[in-house]
Amino acid sequence: MSETLTQIRNFMESMGIPGRDGYDLADSPKSFPDGAHWRIEVAGVERASTMEAMLKEAERRKVAIHRAVATVGGSTYCDKAELRDMARMAEEAGIEVVMVVGHRKGWDAGSKEAATPEGVMQGMRLRGSDNISYHIADILRNIEAGFRGFLVYDEGVLTILEKMRADGMIPPETIFKYSVFGGQCSAAGAKLLESLGASSLNPLSDVSLPILSSIRRAVDLPLDVYVIIVDAFGGMFRAYEAPEIARVGAPVYFKIEPGTSEADIYKPWAFEEFHEKLIREKVKIAEILGELMETHAPQLKSSPQGPADLVLPVVS
Repeated sequence: MSETLTQIRNFMESMGIPGRDGYDLADSPKSFPDGAHWRIEVAGVERASTMEAMLKEAERRKVAIHRAVATVGGSTYCDKAELRDMARMAEEAGIEVVMVVGHRKGWDAGSKEAATPEGVMQGMRLRGSDNISYHIADILRNIEAGFRGFLVYDEGVLTILEKMRADGMIPPETIFKYSVFGGQCSAAGAKLLESLGASSLNPLSDVSLPILSSIRRAVDLPLDVYVIIVDAFGGMFRAYEAPEIARVGAPVYFKIEPGTSEADIYKPWAFEEFHEKLIREKVKIAEILGELMETHAPQLKSSPQGPADLVLPVVS
């Protein structure tokens, strides 16, 4: 190895960032507060009816769902009564909810680049202060409905939200999940986001085990790792890698999001029956993951339904 690479890697190590990816795939010494190594996160709870279908299927299959990522098509498409119903059901079931809100890139009249193949590569960050204020206004609308978790994909917005949380403008228990659309997939990026106030991180869907291991070395926050992902993102189904993902990356949320593409399955005008059917398939995949973990890594534990550290919706 060259002297230059050695100097760079040693400098990275001095910053608490691994100089190399974790090719040794060391066991993670970290866990959730209850000692669990892995939990289940289901994305795409688009409506109150979808939440109800997920809860019924989880009960039928005896599957614990710990976190739901909801309204991926945008919470602005839900009325206040529907938002409150979703929050109430999640609170009663002991499920943490991360809301995906409007206003976002592609919604304002000027973001034409976001609709082009190359423009998409510029990221999902918001355009200008007006759009940031609209985005945060939708977060406040969701807080009023009872939700306490939000998806964030813009570091600038995260810094504002963290300051609002510190100053009491939003509830202090509010959590911020950093989205895969933020494009982070390194220990350096993870360390930055943790310092900015992110509560968990969804790295890119094709993250390798050595990269995952290096990220875990650098940060303490939970990692939300796709075990299955929509075809438009690559269509990976890493079910048999789940034991290794949990071993090197704990604490991890196994993230379940099958389908064709997010642009198709989360269109707000899709039939509610479609969402209900798809969410049942996601719960089935959660059951399969549990079977594989029990068979191939029984020493790695999951949490029961509703562990105490989850940040649940608050419905008055």
